[in-house]
This record gives sequence, C-alpha cells and structure tokens, in this order.
Amino acid sequence: MFRNLLSRLFTDDPNPVRLASEDAEVAIAALMVRLARADDRYSREEQDRIDQVLSRSRGVTRREAAERRAAAEMIEAEAPDTVRFTRHIKDRIALEDRLTVISALWEVAYADKRRSSEEESLVRLVSGLLGVTDRDSALARQRVREDMGLQPVSKSA
Repeated sequence: MFRNLLSRLFTDDPNPVRLASEDAEVAIAALMVRLARADDRYSREEQDRIDQVLSRSRGVTRREAAERRAAAEMIEAEAPDTVRFTRHIKDRIALEDRLTVISALWEVAYADKRRSSEEESLVRLVSGLLGVTDRDSALARQRVREDMGLQPVSKSA
C-alpha cells in the first residue's frame, strides 16, 4: 500500500493520476512529519499536535489520526525531497486549502514551544513552493501563535 502511494506521489509522469482524498491527507500528514523532524527532535508534543490537526481537520478519532500519522512517518522517510513532494501537493490542493496546510505546519513547528530555525526555514520554503505568499504565511504564523497562547515574536527574534 505504501509503495503504491509513494509511486503515485513521486511519479515523473507529466499527466499524473489524481490523488484520492485519503492519499492527499496522508501526503499532508507526511509533510507535517517532515517538518517535525527538521530539527532532529521529533517530540511527543509534535506527534500529538499532528494527531490533533489530523483529527480536527478530517473529523477522525485521535486513534485514526495516530494511525494516519504512523503511515505518514513511513512515507516521509521514503520521500526523496521536499520540492517534489510539495509540487504534487500544490498540483492537487486548492490555494485556500494550501493556506490551511501552512497553518497546520506552523502549529507543528510551535508544538514543543521551542523556536527552531530549521522548522521555521522549512515552513517558509514550503510556503513558497505551495504558492503561499510570505505575508499570508506570516499572518498564519501569528494566528497560530495567538491561538496557542504563545508570546508575540519580537522583531529582533
């Protein structure tokens, strides 16, 4: 099953088969896992936040969300690169939904309450690759920080 999904996600076919809804969800979850692993600390808080985002956005139980995250962990480990990965997401997800993906990534980035330059850099890269402006990404970041009860980021930080 995972090999089949990977081949669909990372094919170089100029006319790729559209991802099924469930496949697209796993692809986004894999992107969240990649972000959480970016600083070489894949914490329980980050895993829980991924589960929470998946549960909330997809209307599934926390157990189902954890199962999807586990599948995403395997897919992320096999994914050849972020650029190819995001290109396929961009091709299959509407811009409005890509803004939601960026918000979810910011949630994961701040899940452990640590400011990681690796995670922030990856969110910024992914935002650009998904066609989300720096401004929209920054606004999503501010909303997430406020929703999570985190202090505002100073201009010098």
